[in-house]
Amino acid sequence: MAYSVMFAALWVVASTIVAMLPMRLQFPPGVLLFVSAPALIVWLGHDYGWVISLLACAAFASMFRNPIRFYWRRWTGAEVQE
Repeated sequence: MAYSVMFAALWVVASTIVAMLPMRLQFPPGVLLFVSAPALIVWLGHDYGWVISLLACAAFASMFRNPIRFYWRRWTGAEVQE
């Protein structure tokens, strides 16, 4: 088994554990997972091709859709509900 798949599986388990934490404790590990995901997606794409990378990118965007939407609105100057 390739290391990229093993790390992707560990990333998914870590994300699931972070999602079960209370909201006030989710931010620090969530940021770490958010920042590490693009590197993992590129690594998966390098090992298995662009289709797998595209699917991983879609899964990442689906999991982090609310933080992505929040920061996109904040960066573009749109109204943000905090």
